[in-house]
Amino acid sequence: MAHRLCVLCETSKAIVKRPKTGQQICKECFFNVFETEVHNTISQASLFKPGDRVAIGASGGKDSTVLAYVMKTLNDRYNYGLNLFLLSIDEGITGYRDDSLETVKRNQEQYDMPLKILSYDELYGWTMDSIVQQIGKKNNCTFCGVFRRQALDRGAAMLNVDHIVTGHNADDIAETVLMNIMRGDIARLGRCTMICTQGEDTIKRSKPFKYAYEKEIVMYAYFKKLDYFSTECIYSPEAYRGHARAFLKDLEAARPSAIIDIIHSGEAFEIKEDIKATQKVQQTCKRCGYMSSNELCKACTLLEGLERGMANAGITDRARKKMDAEGPTPQNIRTIPFFQTSTRPGSPQPNNVENPQVTS
Repeated sequence: MAHRLCVLCETSKAIVKRPKTGQQICKECFFNVFETEVHNTISQASLFKPGDRVAIGASGGKDSTVLAYVMKTLNDRYNYGLNLFLLSIDEGITGYRDDSLETVKRNQEQYDMPLKILSYDELYGWTMDSIVQQIGKKNNCTFCGVFRRQALDRGAAMLNVDHIVTGHNADDIAETVLMNIMRGDIARLGRCTMICTQGEDTIKRSKPFKYAYEKEIVMYAYFKKLDYFSTECIYSPEAYRGHARAFLKDLEAARPSAIIDIIHSGEAFEIKEDIKATQKVQQTCKRCGYMSSNELCKACTLLEGLERGMANAGITDRARKKMDAEGPTPQNIRTIPFFQTSTRPGSPQPNNVENPQVTS
């Protein structure tokens, strides 16, 4: 029986069926089309300019490991002129994050990139283990998501980078669209599908894998024999996102284009002016100085809930009002340290945490 030939080069044996297109292609053509699609995504969105300092959010998982490898490859191939760094956040999850960070440290050597690791314990005085011990597994992903986003911004400021790139893929974005629809949070739809958003103090945050399918990222990592950590977070099975993920997988099985179709639907939503008007103006958190739409940023609201023993209610505006009614923050409550580099004048400086060194 004759081997099926790659539909692209028509010379090599086809060993891959692309989940995204259904094409039967060879390994080398798969590498080429995957990398070229990411390059086109970057180019069409004009994500970078020569000389940019770019931090890659590195967890040690498949998405961020492939992102680091592809960013290095494209930077060299197309002369982007970027200075690349690895930025890892240690949430403090024993048996999960401590192991995955060992993978990141190996990636640092494999890809020859400077690495910075910043922990929740340093920033907030809490680890995810200690948070879950206090509140249980319900809502713990809310705490982690809020803390990680702010930690990435603060780590990026310490590295004095212009840009953070994360390994969020097409599946992740489609899940977020579905979650916002299911929660009735239509005002977030426009923002959640944006490839690039503005973070703290003009630091951009973008998703070069916006149109890359998770299955293809896994295939790329497998065929390239990349070194990544594959264990799922021990606290994530309770997450609400899991329901959107299961639903999306069912849709994908029936119609592979469903993932991209959902993203395009999210992009096409037009938000009415009266909904836009309800979105709050950005200000500065009175406790930590981080950008916020309220007097306290989300992280500080969660922290005060933890510190006052109101953790389960700490994720709501009602809890914030209750805390305000109870009076000022007790003196023994820890203030989140500020992190900022001296090259960004007018921004807060570190207070009670020493600025960790970047390893290279």
